Amino acid sequence: MGHKHSHDHSVCIETALAEAERLCAERGSRFTDLRRRILKMIWQGHKAVKAYDLLDQLATEGGSAKPPTVYRALDFLMDEGLVHKIESLNAYIGCPHPGDNHVSQFLICDKCETVREVTTSALKEAVLSAAQEANFSIRRQTLELHGVCANCKQGREAA
Repeated sequence: MGHKHSHDHSVCIETALAEAERLCAERGSRFTDLRRRILKMIWQGHKAVKAYDLLDQLATEGGSAKPPTVYRALDFLMDEGLVHKIESLNAYIGCPHPGDNHVSQFLICDKCETVREVTTSALKEAVLSAAQEANFSIRRQTLELHGVCANCKQGREAA
């Protein structure tokens, strides 16, 4: 969604890993080799990745991780704010700004499956206001918007 074919994912990957290492060290959290590998796999593209795809990829790399191990690593990455779960796809996407406390909205292209995280303060405030008006306490919030990205609208597949 807005990413050109020349987009260099290695920059996204290296930035995400460096930030994860920094945040985990700062928080005293263990950023293990498996957690690092899974985060790196999630950042391979701008598409949500399913847990079993991660498991398959680990197996092709010679790993022997079992589903509970992968899910524990994903739970850790979510708890640390390094990844988000895209509920409608039952898949995971890397967070581009994990150090910030934020509420995100996700634009999900139904054609190329690219996911883009956006943060809109006006929308966040509208949701919080509606919840407060209803005397409702929000524990977790995920807003997922499905549609077609600019690249697919123009007939190009996103990188």
